[in-house]
This record gives sequence, C-alpha cells and structure tokens, in this order.
Amino acid sequence: MTRSPGAGASAKTVSTRERIIDEALRLFAERGYSATSVAEIEAASGLSPGAGGLYRHFKSKYEVLAAAINEHANRTRTQVAESLAQLDTMEQDGLEVRLSHLVRAGLAKVREESELTRVFFRDLSQFPELVTVVREGLLQPMFDAIVTWFRAQPEYADAKVDWTGIAAVLGGSVVHYRLFQETVGESPGHAEKDQFVQAWVRLAVGLLPAPAPVS
Repeated sequence: MTRSPGAGASAKTVSTRERIIDEALRLFAERGYSATSVAEIEAASGLSPGAGGLYRHFKSKYEVLAAAINEHANRTRTQVAESLAQLDTMEQDGLEVRLSHLVRAGLAKVREESELTRVFFRDLSQFPELVTVVREGLLQPMFDAIVTWFRAQPEYADAKVDWTGIAAVLGGSVVHYRLFQETVGESPGHAEKDQFVQAWVRLAVGLLPAPAPVS
C-alpha cells in the first residue's frame, strides 16, 4: 500500500525521487533491506513495478538506502539548528519550561526516525559507511546540541560538571525511552511520556549549583 503524504504535503509537491526514498525506507523497515525488491519499491512509489522507473533516479537499491540516510542526516542538522534557535527565544520562560521543551523535542525526533532506527539495527552492520553517516549526521548532532544548550543557560553558568558526560546520560535516556517502546511495545517501567519528561527535568534541575552557604 502506498503511504499517503505527511502533514503539510498538500502545500508541497512530493517528487518521484522523494516518494521512492520514503517508500523504500518504509519497506526496508518493515521487511528488511535484502527482502525488499526494486519492483516492490517501484510499486509502492506509484511506478510500474519492474519497468525500471527507479533507475531513472538511482543507480541501485543501495543508492536509494544511502540517499535516505544522507537526507535524514541533512534534515537532522537543520532541525537541530532550528530547535536551538527556537529555544533561544524562550529565554524569558522558566528553566523547567525550557528543559521540558528540550526533552520533548528530543523524544519527537527519535520517534520521527523510527523507520530509520529499525533499518539501522537490522541491516546497517553490512554497510559501515552508512553507520558512520548515522553516527555523525544524526546521533552525534543531537548529543552535541544538548551540550551546547546547557552551556548557554545562565542558570548553569557556575555548574562544574562534565557536559559531554551529562549529555550522554540525559540524551541516552531519551533515545532509550523511544527504542524500548519500539522494540518491546511499551514504555520502560510502564512510565508514561509525561512521567518521563517530569523525571528528566528533575534530574536536569538537580545539576544546578548548590547555593552558597550563608555565613
């Protein structure tokens, strides 16, 4: 079944190349890379299966996979920059509000990449060059953004912490929460999203420097 365009698609014409990438990634996630044929990708993309329409845009099935991963990486870099810019406009909001926005943005991003995540764990070990793209283009920018954001907040200006390590813990928990849902089918510890967000914010607030003792 051909997937309908996402929200906002009515304002943007989806090209054949984009449809091929989107439908290929969906099929790779559902069936696996090796089990998905070029003809199936063509059919899902609205092309005549087996007629070679895919090859007018890509040289091979592998090139479709590589294009999907590279485009997701490029989009992630843009999204990270936009999210940080949006957070900068919230400087008048309380710290907990800003932290909640940060963690919810992270959860939304990991959920958005659910298809790519399934492909990553199932198939990408055979393509180490694409693993590198995922690591450097999708994962690391998210962790770097956490470091950048915390360092920019005035409340944490005097905090003597290893922000790279903190990002690994806080960012890793966001990734784990969504991966657990994807693989197990329920939230870790049965914690609902709002519970997770509130706990994440409390942990982050706990990084604030202790007030100086009153003499």
